[in-house]
Amino acid sequence: MKKIFFRLLFLLIALTHAGIAQQTRKAAMPAGNKRYLYVATPGIRDYLGYGGHGLLVFDMDNNHRFVKRIATLGLHPNGKPSNVKGIAVSLPLNSIYVSTLEGLQRIDLTTEKVLWEKAFEGGCDRMAISPDGRTMYLPSLEKGFWNVVNCETGDVIKKINVHKRAHNTIYGSSGNAVYLADIASPWLHIADPKTHELVAKVGVFDNYVRPFTVNAAETLTYVTVDSLLGFEVGDIQKGIKIAHIQVEGWERGPVRRHGNPSHGIGLTPDENEIWLCDGHNMRMHVFSAKPPYQQLTTIPVQDMPGWVTFSLDGRYAYPSSGEVIDVKTRKIILTLTDEFHSNVSSEKMVEVQFMGNKPVRAGDQFGVGRAATR
Repeated sequence: MKKIFFRLLFLLIALTHAGIAQQTRKAAMPAGNKRYLYVATPGIRDYLGYGGHGLLVFDMDNNHRFVKRIATLGLHPNGKPSNVKGIAVSLPLNSIYVSTLEGLQRIDLTTEKVLWEKAFEGGCDRMAISPDGRTMYLPSLEKGFWNVVNCETGDVIKKINVHKRAHNTIYGSSGNAVYLADIASPWLHIADPKTHELVAKVGVFDNYVRPFTVNAAETLTYVTVDSLLGFEVGDIQKGIKIAHIQVEGWERGPVRRHGNPSHGIGLTPDENEIWLCDGHNMRMHVFSAKPPYQQLTTIPVQDMPGWVTFSLDGRYAYPSSGEVIDVKTRKIILTLTDEFHSNVSSEKMVEVQFMGNKPVRAGDQFGVGRAATR
């Protein structure tokens, strides 16, 4: 009996210490601080088999467990859910925005209600919001212009004509420049958000500009272009292309979507690495972000990757094929699944951090550099 008693006593002490240790670890975390991944679907064309229709929320601090599905609008005139084209957050307005082929929705991050949905002449594509959360550069759907939009009201402030096919947009971290990729142009165009006028361009690149990214200092841009399995580098201040990098050891071939071998590129937040999509070989290729841009490794994924972004802390990479990849080890941790245990894939996702019910920090749908702001 004594032996049993002492064993029970030692077990009780151990459990008590474990509980205290666990409480201490919890106490070290800011109260109510949570990180969620918001994934807009259908985020690969109008394919409902990649997560259905809605804004899916995943708990990044709990093994990316599915939390909920927020109902969205965005219906095509035929009644079917419309392709999602972009996603972005305004912290001052407590809002997340989802663009579709036809229009733009503003959703309150606390109430999760759609505040408004507006159609725009020429349709909508992948937008970007200013650091102060007040102004959006919203490209038309591959028409020759961008709309500058008031984030609160959805009203158009100005129309900026560029070339022929407006597409991807990045608002510089400084708030002093907006980078506009017209996919019928071999130049990356730059607008001044004070005047909403084109003021510069970078190039000329070897082909039409597709997905791209920019470092935090806004001195360099990493650009994918048509027909290249690889990427090019532009000096933003000089306005010139300075490097052309091809993926080694893998052949270029046909792709399921986008018509481009490398559709998707991202900088890790520390700006040490470039992650590049390979749609033909269904791989993520990892490069050093410093000259001579050494090819470091390749990671197989389950479907064609057409986009990649990262968690704010740089721990996770999110290719649009649905995997969550540990950036340091290059290992696939899991694949995103919804409430029906179906795989979720999307090219439109963003991290939002909350303190209680208040959003306090947000990531970007692009894998943009953050080294100068960390």
